[in-house]
Amino acid sequence: MESVALIPTLLLSLRVAPLATVCSLPFALAAAWVLARCRFPGRTLLDALVHAPLVLPPVVVGYGLLLLFGARGPLGEWLGLRLAFSTSGAVLAAAVMSFPLMVRAIRLALDTVDRGLEDAAQTLGAGWIDRFTSITLPLMMPGILAGTV
Repeated sequence: MESVALIPTLLLSLRVAPLATVCSLPFALAAAWVLARCRFPGRTLLDALVHAPLVLPPVVVGYGLLLLFGARGPLGEWLGLRLAFSTSGAVLAAAVMSFPLMVRAIRLALDTVDRGLEDAAQTLGAGWIDRFTSITLPLMMPGILAGTV
């Protein structure tokens, strides 16, 4: 009898997980790139904000999301979306909670990419997009896959 009640929960999880992954992956790639390759004032603060969902209790993160994206929250009212107790809200919460894990895995993989290979490709005339798609992205793919899992 209890296993029948678990089926809708399992189906919801199977819908939420891929959507949360797809939503947070581009932002995780960008954040990992900025944290690994750029030096700027406030970088430590950005790193702390990215990793905040890992150190804060999930209840605090959920409450913050409700305050921001709730019906009367600044972003919720502006977007006109109802996220509380909906599949979209579950996707947002899962994306926020998994985001630091994705950033961490991608950043570690990006740190292992040899910058000399990118520099050599640049001297041979490869543009930024060519270097990224033919050298950097394939070399950091294990980190991207680890982050998405």
